[in-house]
Amino acid sequence: MENVLLVVLLLLALSLIGVVLLQRSEGGGLGMGGGGGGGAMSARGAATALSKLTWILGIAFLACSLALTIISARSTADSSVTDLISTPANEPADETAPAAPALPDVTDMMPSQSGDQPTDAPAAPPRAD
Repeated sequence: MENVLLVVLLLLALSLIGVVLLQRSEGGGLGMGGGGGGGAMSARGAATALSKLTWILGIAFLACSLALTIISARSTADSSVTDLISTPANEPADETAPAAPALPDVTDMMPSQSGDQPTDAPAAPPRAD
């Protein structure tokens, strides 16, 4: 249903853009007054028809947008981003759980203190004192 409404919304938006671009400029804001050509309808009748069509398309666009918002909100109402958090902020943390992850024991990684170095380990660089 959401995909159908999304396609209808896209078609309404494109047709609304087309109808608005077809209308004649009456304010002459940039000095371009939309020419008056002859045709099947008078200039006043065409302006009235295009203005009514603009209103109809605008109302349909808003109604479709609201319907799409309501449908998508209902489908995601059962899940929340805060559900992904394991411990909510208002509950106290478990006292038995460690505060931080345990670090590995590095004493196994250090060379022995006896001065004997394993044969596969590289020699220590000379100290520059």
